[in-house]
Amino acid sequence: LPACRDSKLFIKDLHFDEVPVRIYLPRVPSASKRRGVIFIHGGCGMFGSIRCYERICRYIARKSDSVVVSVGYRLCPEYKYPAQTLDCLTATIHFLKTAENYGVDPGRIIVCGDSAGGTFTATVCQELVNRRDIPKIRAQVLIYPFLQGLNFNLPSHQKNAFSPFLSRERAVHFILKYLSKDCSMKEAVLAGSHVPESMNLKYSKWINPELIPEIFKVGYKPPLPTSFLPQVHKETKELLKTRLSPLLAEDAVVCRLPDTCIITCQHDVLRDEGLLYKQRLEDNNVKVTWYHVEEGFH
Repeated sequence: LPACRDSKLFIKDLHFDEVPVRIYLPRVPSASKRRGVIFIHGGCGMFGSIRCYERICRYIARKSDSVVVSVGYRLCPEYKYPAQTLDCLTATIHFLKTAENYGVDPGRIIVCGDSAGGTFTATVCQELVNRRDIPKIRAQVLIYPFLQGLNFNLPSHQKNAFSPFLSRERAVHFILKYLSKDCSMKEAVLAGSHVPESMNLKYSKWINPELIPEIFKVGYKPPLPTSFLPQVHKETKELLKTRLSPLLAEDAVVCRLPDTCIITCQHDVLRDEGLLYKQRLEDNNVKVTWYHVEEGFH
């Protein structure tokens, strides 16, 4: 469907290096270059579209007087992982290089996304930390992002296991579907049988219920020990790669990330991933703004 008309915005459908985007430009002339927002929608890499997020992007453009670029990345299962991340990366790089063509200050561009869009946002920012040929991303905004596939037994997973829309079981089901994996492995992944003990030990300094503030651990019970299943690990290795689990990135990458805004919701299985990433960023001297929606759902 074509873009809606808006009295305050010019709205155009374009392609950034073959990736579909919709760009929202304020109609009122600006005395200086504007800020830019790259918006990456959620939907587990399987759902959602530019059109679904039209009202949100128009709102952001109007209220912040910014140029907003909404990325229409390809969806699976038609386009296999990691096509989604690569499309977001391609569109981001293109905009960083051509921002001035749209009246945008290249030094004032943020990347923003919700849910899986938050995952893609975090991954794009990590993959660009070493680039010297393009402007640096000014900030990232992560709205209840999925950030790790190592541990599905954190306090928020237990507390919100049966929350509407995104239950603990459904979250893992969607992730396996996104990776084109056999969903019969869901119970093993939920139990943590896909992670070798050596990896659990390595990442326990970053992914650990002990790192969650006490206020969020009411009623939490440590899970029972589980057996490692090598075949499940072999089939789900992508779950433990930083492209899908940016929380597992090394400090050398995390310390170079841009200023960050993280939004978490109380009734969300992914709440603790945002809290853990906040802690990691702060430990690496990255400026973090955190908003917690007390009665919010995913």
